[in-house]
Amino acid sequence: MNQLDALRQWTTVVADTGDFRQLAQFKPQDATTNPSLILKAVQKADYRPLLDEVVGKHKGAPVDEVIDRLLVRFGTEILSIIPGRVSTEVDARLSFDTQATIDRAERIVALYRAEGIDVSKRLLIKIASTWEGIEAARQLEQKGIHCNLTLLFSFAQAVACGAAKVQLISPFVGRIYDWHKKSQGSQWNEAANAGANDPGVKSVRQIFDYYKKNGIATEVMGASFRNVGQIAALAGCDLLTISPELLAELAASEAPLSHALDAEAAQRLEIPKVSLDQAAFRFALNEDAMATEKLAEGIRAFAADAVKLENLMEA
Repeated sequence: MNQLDALRQWTTVVADTGDFRQLAQFKPQDATTNPSLILKAVQKADYRPLLDEVVGKHKGAPVDEVIDRLLVRFGTEILSIIPGRVSTEVDARLSFDTQATIDRAERIVALYRAEGIDVSKRLLIKIASTWEGIEAARQLEQKGIHCNLTLLFSFAQAVACGAAKVQLISPFVGRIYDWHKKSQGSQWNEAANAGANDPGVKSVRQIFDYYKKNGIATEVMGASFRNVGQIAALAGCDLLTISPELLAELAASEAPLSHALDAEAAQRLEIPKVSLDQAAFRFALNEDAMATEKLAEGIRAFAADAVKLENLMEA
């Protein structure tokens, strides 16, 4: 059995890509996208016609609406290949505006519905894990619109998402790893910080154990992987979203893969439930230099790629 098939025994495998032509070979259950992945895809010759089609069909419409239509166009193509859900992201420039995030999410949902998609079963709206984004997701979930809270780097963000009863969170393993590696510089010991000791892996395990111990239904989906060792160390997580390159690496390896995260074992741990109001959330996030920096950096990067996508459309 290859590592990808072994992983499927305990974890739902999700593909992290806008390149939907790669999906069939890996047979993922779900798929995730973001503006950076869509930007990367539409610059390939295979996908440029999709961009031209959407822009041509909606000339004169506001550019933000055309962007959403492009995201939904990619999403519907992905849904024709996978059996599960696709995650489609709200513009990162709205990360600190609760009502604007809700409005944009509802427009994306309406566009999917117009394509005949059962949004309650097949769509997750991706929103940055700011306080405002989590509040938007709380309100959307109450309307039956399920959300994937992304750019999640801290336990405080996970606690707030669980309290908001969001459908799913995406803790960013690789970006946490990147920050610690850069922070330690020449003192970084790769071997000592690999596998279960990887700082990104440890962050996801803490969140997973907390949710399972306290009966929090929010799904945990590890994201942003740098190597297959990080993925193997999280086998047993609810879901893992993995790039096509790492999916191929897993499929090509028959090295042993063991069950690393265990919901039943987590329920036997002593982990108190935490409650955070807005002030406590902001202070806890502020105290976590890594999470503060990576959240801001992630929002800036996604916002910059959204602008590049708009410029490509306008051109």
